[in-house]
Amino acid sequence: MFSGIVEEVGSIIEIAENADGARIKIKAAADGIMADAKMGESIAVMGCCLTVVDFGKDWFSVDAVIETLRRTKLGELKTGSRVNLEKALKVSDRLGGHIVTGHIDTVGTIQEVVQEGFSYVITCALDPKWSPFFVEKGSVTIDGVSLTVADCSPEVMGESFWFKVALIPHTWQVTTLHELKAGSRVNLETDIIARYVARMTNSQFLASVS
Repeated sequence: MFSGIVEEVGSIIEIAENADGARIKIKAAADGIMADAKMGESIAVMGCCLTVVDFGKDWFSVDAVIETLRRTKLGELKTGSRVNLEKALKVSDRLGGHIVTGHIDTVGTIQEVVQEGFSYVITCALDPKWSPFFVEKGSVTIDGVSLTVADCSPEVMGESFWFKVALIPHTWQVTTLHELKAGSRVNLETDIIARYVARMTNSQFLASVS
């Protein structure tokens, strides 16, 4: 379980692909998330909950299975790519963002990034089948960052669907989101509470997005 509050930005050292998926080696700060690293713990990498299978003073490795590569943009990462990192929550931690599982639902595409005052408004498009999970002032996770939906397409199910988020300067600066531009692909996790509501009210719809 995570909160969507990115702790630091790491970088890809190596990606070793194999028939079962890929092993990804990531550089991280020795005095940051690696300070108390443990084998088998969970770390969210661009919003994807992954298990530490090896680590050193300033790096760790995770295995991404075929399903993870299929449902996320991790397979598009390259050596040198910067990645948002967050360790799993402790029971005593404050929930600064929202409840994030680290299980990516789909990949969206950035349509526009516009500066508005000191904020940055990002418009993201995705398959319209996910639209029931979005509501103004609801929550969404983009590349592991917990954000509030500022606006969303009025049509519930149409040929296209979009939503907008507004980033404060701090979030813009300390995550990889400032690297986004029109055409960038992003990992998206919808609000888990919205998913449970969908299950209780319309199980047939939920089955269509599994």
